[in-house]
Amino acid sequence: MTRSSLVERAEKVLPVLQDEAHTTDDQAAFPEVGLHALRASGLLGLLVPEEYGGLGGDLADLVEIAQLLAGGCMSTAMIWAMHCQQSDAVVRFASPELKDHVLPRIARGDVYLASVTTEPGKGGHLLTGKAPLRQEDDVLALHRDAPVVTGGRHADGFLITMRAAPEAPENQVTLVYADREQVDVVVRGEWDTLGMRGTESLGFAISGTVPATQTVGKPGGFQQIAVESMAPVGHLAWAACWLGAARAALGGLVALVRSPERPSGINVGSELTNERLARIRMDLELVSAYLHRVLDEVLALRAEGHSLGQTPVQIHLNTLKVTAAELTFQAVDRMVQLAGLGVGYNRRSPLPLERCLRDLRSASLNYSNDRLLVVSGALTLMDRSVNLA
Repeated sequence: MTRSSLVERAEKVLPVLQDEAHTTDDQAAFPEVGLHALRASGLLGLLVPEEYGGLGGDLADLVEIAQLLAGGCMSTAMIWAMHCQQSDAVVRFASPELKDHVLPRIARGDVYLASVTTEPGKGGHLLTGKAPLRQEDDVLALHRDAPVVTGGRHADGFLITMRAAPEAPENQVTLVYADREQVDVVVRGEWDTLGMRGTESLGFAISGTVPATQTVGKPGGFQQIAVESMAPVGHLAWAACWLGAARAALGGLVALVRSPERPSGINVGSELTNERLARIRMDLELVSAYLHRVLDEVLALRAEGHSLGQTPVQIHLNTLKVTAAELTFQAVDRMVQLAGLGVGYNRRSPLPLERCLRDLRSASLNYSNDRLLVVSGALTLMDRSVNLA
């Protein structure tokens, strides 16, 4: 499908997300109406190839649509973006049998995928696993605790990381797909957070059995899936959501400043006002430019069949995530300062800068910036040529 037709689909969904955004945030409620609209729109199947009934979009489409949806409700956009992250892994690494089972249902909007990668005792170490898979004949038994599963209570399917076998080391991790009806799910804890309140990222205990054919990729081979799919798609999609939310906030602020209803504290002819607007715009311009530069790099490498595991590419992806998290939050913080107490800091303001600020505070914590900076520092010592993006 053309980019414009995909954007049209998203624009039809956008008012639903905007209408639900305040309630979602106020009540820390999962955006069920928004997810229903996304199911009906076909956008759950954005990255599913057309041969399976999907929209056949690529990562450039994902970045475009994520920005648009996040301008309506960042929680809903992140839920959708992380679903697309999971569907990319299925498209690229699942067996033909598993693709036939899962992808047409995603395309129809019947399957919303949740990711189960967190685990007690391992922090944010994506490439390790503690709970082991146990195989008997052609059946895999799993029992898994996860402290954070975004939208898991509403998911129709799960991608779950497991230690490959009881005797396997922790760095041999297998990715397993499970339909909702194949597992028992116990919800644990509460989700009452500063921001991103609609993502309902609760703790889960998941147990059940699945056919051995429902492994995604090779047994013990999750590292390849993470490097080639989950991590890069996640960083691109998250950055797009953060940028989209901040961009929409700036659009609203500019409209307010230009209107007769602007707060009396905002002097439209002031050099200070212009300087603050310029710095806000610069923050977002830099994020947008780097996002699209890294996107182009990933698309080119995929088209050429090259790995994304190259040291400079990994640095660029980590830099994108950290930079987007920091600069979009900084930009909205500056918007709040410019808008003032009555508009920028008020939860009941028609310009939801306060909600956007709280939501974007999560960006540096959503796979910790600190962890990525440590990795990028070590990788920098390996890249003697200093291959900049």
